[in-house]
Amino acid sequence: MSGIDWPVLMRAGMQGLRLAPEAFWRLTPAELALMLGQGQGAMPMTRAGLAALEAAWPDTKGEADDGGRRGD
Repeated sequence: MSGIDWPVLMRAGMQGLRLAPEAFWRLTPAELALMLGQGQGAMPMTRAGLAALEAAWPDTKGEADDGGRRGD
């Protein structure tokens, strides 16, 4: 058993979203979740958020200056 409630997903896709069966079955799980209003994601980063990240993780020259390749 996959743990996926297919009847509920099919009803949501074909009745709720009015998708044709062919369109429903071509969707990826992520696409279906997005269409159903799930996985909206985080808001875009603001300048204040970027400034906070820069303060917490400053770029320093000399420490592990490997051109962005870590663990090679």
